[in-house]
Amino acid sequence: MTTTTSTILSHRDRAVLRAVAAGRCTLSTGCLLAVDGVGCCDQFVGRRLTNAGLISTGPGPARLTADGRALLEAA
Repeated sequence: MTTTTSTILSHRDRAVLRAVAAGRCTLSTGCLLAVDGVGCCDQFVGRRLTNAGLISTGPGPARLTADGRALLEAA
């Protein structure tokens, strides 16, 4: 994780990371994110956080990566 990554995250991105950490999110094919079983209104947040290396890839439950956990702990 770089300093640049943490400065480009929006409040929504951080909220989604907290929801992922709480086990409330799933990813479908194409990185579409659902929170509590409902599609996220920001259709790009799943791909954005996956590309930043903050959440795991692939369909199923979303999980934080080591960088994602470190970012939340630092906040």
